Amino acid sequence: MINCAAWTDVDGAEEKEEAATVLNGEAVGALAKACHEGGATCVHYSTDYVFDGKGTSPYLVYHAIDPINAYGRSKAVGERLLAGSGVEHILIRTSWLYGPWGKNFVLTMRSLMQSRDELKVVDDQRGRPTSVEQLAQTTIGLVNAGARGTFHGSDGGECTWHGFASAIRDTLGLSTKIEPCTTDEFPRPAARPAYSVLDLSSTAAIVGEPKHWEDELRRVLGVVQSAEQTEPT
Repeated sequence: MINCAAWTDVDGAEEKEEAATVLNGEAVGALAKACHEGGATCVHYSTDYVFDGKGTSPYLVYHAIDPINAYGRSKAVGERLLAGSGVEHILIRTSWLYGPWGKNFVLTMRSLMQSRDELKVVDDQRGRPTSVEQLAQTTIGLVNAGARGTFHGSDGGECTWHGFASAIRDTLGLSTKIEPCTTDEFPRPAARPAYSVLDLSSTAAIVGEPKHWEDELRRVLGVVQSAEQTEPT
């Protein structure tokens, strides 16, 4: 059983932490219990936000959990209930998800860059972008290998949001000016970790090294462009 359901509104969770915890925590416990009773392996996704954001080197899978916002706390409840259920499971923490569809940073930046001459993007938060397609491949690889326990899954490499946005612009061949700013200049209801780079070594030992985020970004933007060119007018 692969559980992709989640409360993903990070800022909204600050006002509705109980509701976020029901979906990200209690529901995960219920699924884990059902899988345990039915003899199924439970695959579940968590987040880099379960860590404190104060690190200076990639977070290992066994690093102490200490969330700094309601969303992270709700996901931490899910992790705890999954681990305590006794079910055979694969827990995959991931970060900064993007893809050629849906609502995500890459598509939002692409749209803004096509309509604005200048943008400001936070440059004091560092993490690992994650292509949802590469994450799916990582998941399949772990399942097929019979892996169990906690793993981290993301693209290779790391960057700040400003660096990510700059790469999007350069890949698109646009001239939008992207000014770096601090987190304090762009306040949000939920605190964000300054550093949330996930260590990928245990995952890479099983499924191989992930593709670098810049390579995946170019591929994803190529998919988006190809889809637009083939859409009927």
